Amino acid sequence: MTVLRETFVVERPIEDCFRYISDFSTIEQWDPGVYRSVKRDPGPVQAGTRFDLILNFGGREVDMTYEMAEIAPPSRLVLTGKNNTLSARDTITFKALDDARTEIVYEADLRFAAPYGALEPFMGPVLWRIGKLAVAGMRRALTIETQAPAATLCSATADRLILPGAWNFTKRGYYAMPNKSLSEFMDGKTVAITGPTSGIGLAAACEFARLGATLILVGRNAGKLSAAAREIADFSGRPARDFRTVHADLSLVADTQRAAAEIKGMAPQLDVLINNAGALPTERQTTREGHEQALAINLLGPYVLVETLADHIQTSATQVINVVSGGMYTQGLALDDMQFETAPYEGAKAYARAKRGLVAMTEHWAERFRASGARVNSMHPGWAETPGVANSLPGFNRLMAARLRDTRMGADTIVWLASARAAAGETGKLWFDRVPRRTDVVPGTAVLPEDLKRLRAFLADQTGVGPVPQKKKTRGRTAKLAA
Repeated sequence: MTVLRETFVVERPIEDCFRYISDFSTIEQWDPGVYRSVKRDPGPVQAGTRFDLILNFGGREVDMTYEMAEIAPPSRLVLTGKNNTLSARDTITFKALDDARTEIVYEADLRFAAPYGALEPFMGPVLWRIGKLAVAGMRRALTIETQAPAATLCSATADRLILPGAWNFTKRGYYAMPNKSLSEFMDGKTVAITGPTSGIGLAAACEFARLGATLILVGRNAGKLSAAAREIADFSGRPARDFRTVHADLSLVADTQRAAAEIKGMAPQLDVLINNAGALPTERQTTREGHEQALAINLLGPYVLVETLADHIQTSATQVINVVSGGMYTQGLALDDMQFETAPYEGAKAYARAKRGLVAMTEHWAERFRASGARVNSMHPGWAETPGVANSLPGFNRLMAARLRDTRMGADTIVWLASARAAAGETGKLWFDRVPRRTDVVPGTAVLPEDLKRLRAFLADQTGVGPVPQKKKTRGRTAKLAA
């Protein structure tokens, strides 16, 4: 038998502490001994709710099932866990010291199953140390950080060397993060997210719902939107009525403008807008408006949505988060062939170029909206196992299958940017694993000021949306200037 009893105090109200820990699927965010935790039973957490865990036991993945044996808000939780080797009983009690401080007592009783009792003298101390790390992780998860992490010399060097940086795009990079917690609640805030029906978008929407945000789900398939709303409700324990849907094809300018109008009507105060929808075509296709598909969904769509909502974004001091891709590091803009009409078509290049353009526009919007308090950032999720990757890059998906991040790992930085106090003052940056990164590492891929002017002129011309570059005579010649 191994017994652990730890007491600590955090600067959080008791309701926050209980709410975060009682959904035991958050254990993967604070316990380094847990790779994954999934709530098996849909709906609110209650006595009898089960959680399937994958433990990190000496580098091996070990399954374990936990059940909520007792839940008494906001003061006490009792969970029991078992697998073929081990059983556990965790008791967590919460005591309010005042309105802003909570004392937490964590007790763990670990026992080996009968055939393995002889392991107790050897493994007991190991389990005790694992428990101590879990308690330290819980304490850190409930401690609100007020300053965003900065790039270190090591991370900056890895990014510049390309291959070491790219290796961190796997789940290895996510596991190396010192803090994975998402415990700052978003009650009363409204988040609009595109592409929420699968992959990273669905994972982010689930996490936002657990944090208390009201969601506007924007996608092109009404049936999938309804299914996503039900899945988000099951995950978070929230009623499906908290999640509204906007049916629109964001590869089309007209549909995207209509979606923006619906978002305005649903959310007089829009707190977060996430441009997540994307596609990587394997062959060149055009939309019915005549735009190349990868360009349309990955760049024109976010551009039209932000520009159509620009006044609303500034009035609401909205945070805009643009989801891009590490693949954009390999490509510049190709301003003379944005529609990929001249060069032989390569879907991966078209996708990367569009994301490069979105990063450039992120920096432009950040400056343009800065005075209003609105913030605009981009992020890339690393290499995540999503339906899009499986369909568009099957060879890469098979080769990297064991190393790809799951969708919740890919969504982590999106949710952190939107919810964390530490990120509140940040704008105009590209983020990966909660750290700001360079936007270019390969020579010739940087977007220069003159390139940005041409890009903006192209986007306004193709969509009929946004500030139109004005003409000004300079030394007898006409030059296009940024609006």
